[in-house]
Amino acid sequence: KFGPLGWNIPYEFNDTDLDICVSQLQLYLDMYDEVPWEVLNILTSYINYGGRVTDSKDLRTIDVILRDFYCADILEDGYKFSESGVYQSVKVNEGSPHRGYMEYIESLPVNAGPEVFGMHDNANISYALTDTFETL
Repeated sequence: KFGPLGWNIPYEFNDTDLDICVSQLQLYLDMYDEVPWEVLNILTSYINYGGRVTDSKDLRTIDVILRDFYCADILEDGYKFSESGVYQSVKVNEGSPHRGYMEYIESLPVNAGPEVFGMHDNANISYALTDTFETL
């Protein structure tokens, strides 16, 4: 929806990049007693996704974005991924974890706004303008 907004150069990230990151996350969580946050961040930001990034400021951007996700605080209930707190770590319902996650997912907005991607609300304006010009 928002495309390369916020990046100096548009990049072709794809599902394979995500699959590799998920596999590495599983591997490192199984391999170590303590979560190697810094290693996971470097693998993801500089190698898996960063391997496609050619601009130094974009590389710094992806590193900073991922630091919000690869950190010990993410394990705390209510860790906020967005300023509004709509997107946050969910408290595990010990009696019915699946139901708790489903309730949280169902409470999320149907159309994700820019904040889920760490963007300002004005990103909607850029999206609307781009969409309008593409329609014309």
